[in-house]
Amino acid sequence: MESYSISDVIRLLGLPPAPAGRLSYYIPCPCCDSGRDRHMNINLQKDVFRCPRCGEAGGIFDLYSLYTGTPRAQVKAALVEKLGAGFHSSYVLPEPEDCPLTDVATRHTTYSALLNLLTLSQDHKENLLSRGLSEEEITRLRYRTTPVMGHTAIAKQLLDQGCYLAGVPGFFRTADGNWALTGLPRGILIPVRNVCGQIQGLQLRKDNSVKRKFRWVSSMGEKDGCGAECWTHLAGPATETLILTEGPMKADVIHALTGLSVLAVPGVNGLSQLSEALLDLQRNHGLEGIKTAFDMDYTSNYHVQTGYAALYALLDKLDLTYSTYLWDPRYKGLDDYIWESLLHKQRAN
Repeated sequence: MESYSISDVIRLLGLPPAPAGRLSYYIPCPCCDSGRDRHMNINLQKDVFRCPRCGEAGGIFDLYSLYTGTPRAQVKAALVEKLGAGFHSSYVLPEPEDCPLTDVATRHTTYSALLNLLTLSQDHKENLLSRGLSEEEITRLRYRTTPVMGHTAIAKQLLDQGCYLAGVPGFFRTADGNWALTGLPRGILIPVRNVCGQIQGLQLRKDNSVKRKFRWVSSMGEKDGCGAECWTHLAGPATETLILTEGPMKADVIHALTGLSVLAVPGVNGLSQLSEALLDLQRNHGLEGIKTAFDMDYTSNYHVQTGYAALYALLDKLDLTYSTYLWDPRYKGLDDYIWESLLHKQRAN
């Protein structure tokens, strides 16, 4: 005998259904939302819900009880009456395992407040200047150095400012129940922004690291922690044609040096969020074409070539024109090539 899913209860209650192809989505929370706010996460795969803002959470029975006022002990009988005898007699509700990602507006507010509390060290500033960024650009982009201590104190300051930490990647609860910022190796924090300029998440460029130099700021696996997603990053305004590259920092540098708008994915194989971003740019901002500018090792790296094949298939489905930038292969990235070319012109003059 099969068990009912949370989708059955959603239909019974008349709640908004999931968008096509989505296993996790947000609806207004009946306890803390008003107007067009949507903070309650529905996870169809795990049959659970959770609002990171007010803490309401649970499974199928809890959702029905929340919306109807039926005592939880009487929910099973009510559902069997309305939907038929589909529950196992020993059915046990799953508990939410982690905190669902909160909405981008909340993440932007919290991350902006976090960056206000942090500073950029002199060596990191010099590193960014050496890449071609000006002091004005560095200030505008709001790069910061990771804090080495005070992770619980930072979280408390944010809470005192009215920020929400639940569902924001990088924050979690300690064993004593206090919120804290996850510990991070020393490096540069990079804000990753959507088309509206909102900070979706933070990337970290680790100091003195050769492999896996860039990583997402995440608290997945911690109590009430939350994982990051492979968000895209837009440097510059949305235009009809965009350069597509890998890495938010690289995108920021290319835009600063050329004035061209650049969309970045975390890597050539990190395309999970790209389709949604391109659809938004295509429908709402007139995007027509993409010029890819991934590192020049794509000619010899099998994994990069595989990622390119997936990328081209995606662009074909969206009916976008595309072409590829090529440059002197002595320079791995387009940012390196442009910066060296500008320096060469300055020296020649």
